[in-house]
Amino acid sequence: MQKFFSRLGDGWAIELTEVELMNDIVVGSTEAARDAGVDPLSDDDIKHLFDICKNVQKISGVERGCEVITTFDGPTIEIRHAGIIANRQQALQIFERCLGADTMEFSHVDYSYKPSKTVVHEDLPLFEQAQHLMVIPLFYGAMPNLGLYTYPDGPMPNPAELLPMGKIKEAREAYEGAVELAVKDMVFVASAFHEAGADGINFDTVGASGDPDFKAALLATEILKKKYPDICIEMGMAGEFVLGTHGEINHFGQRLAGLFPHQQLKIAEKAGATIFGPVVNTVSNKTIPWNLSRAITMTKACVKDANIPVHAAMGMGVGGLPICETLPVDMVSMASKAMVEITKLDGL
Repeated sequence: MQKFFSRLGDGWAIELTEVELMNDIVVGSTEAARDAGVDPLSDDDIKHLFDICKNVQKISGVERGCEVITTFDGPTIEIRHAGIIANRQQALQIFERCLGADTMEFSHVDYSYKPSKTVVHEDLPLFEQAQHLMVIPLFYGAMPNLGLYTYPDGPMPNPAELLPMGKIKEAREAYEGAVELAVKDMVFVASAFHEAGADGINFDTVGASGDPDFKAALLATEILKKKYPDICIEMGMAGEFVLGTHGEINHFGQRLAGLFPHQQLKIAEKAGATIFGPVVNTVSNKTIPWNLSRAITMTKACVKDANIPVHAAMGMGVGGLPICETLPVDMVSMASKAMVEITKLDGL
């Protein structure tokens, strides 16, 4: 019986029979549809994904004419993970001229808006220099990262310490205070880089601290869109559903806790986001075909409901890809091809 090369969610190489491969794809889509309350993949989509996953070529590629835009988060940091010693301008040029990136992102090594605020005056000249070196659009990006606004890093009490003591009200008030502080920093930094000529602002890993984190990004987006109607804001999420760390935060009359990608999209869209980046998390002990089928199911529902471009997050542990620092090219290319051709999204 023929077996096909594949991997587990942690990157471990395995082999699957045709029956095992098809079963993982069907089960992954069924479970995603159940979890998110969306439609499972059609029979044609399942067959298409099955054919892609059993491809024996080491590198897969989309059909000509199906190419999509790529956007990146933190590339000036990621380049060092590959062992390349380069400053930020050099890293941007490598991604543009060697790796064929369609857009790039300038960012601070401590990838959060709170620490970025303190070095804006130093980063702006470097950013402007980078623009003179680049042809493709150049974004500025960082995370809301509400954790930095609580003890011991910030002025607000730490909800993680308050909640075990049963201080629910105090924990929620701490989150609300952190939201207010984060919004000010996000608007300050984004305004500075927009006025310096940034082609876009990236709010990345939104929701990492739960529903208050998502709230901060939504509020900052609304303020910036009123201030600069032409500003481009990409909102990339942290997880497939919003954690209810506060539990009672609403926006546009919608409770934020528990929202899945297609629901997150509609609120981000209404707040003024220009590009939305849905995330579907990888389960490490499941196969990549199972994870990819699950990711595609949720992303396809997101694309179906979208009135703005959708750029699915695909990388270390999201988008049906393994949870590892340096991703194997076999799974990256296979998953990218499947995501593009089946969901019909706008970018990766």
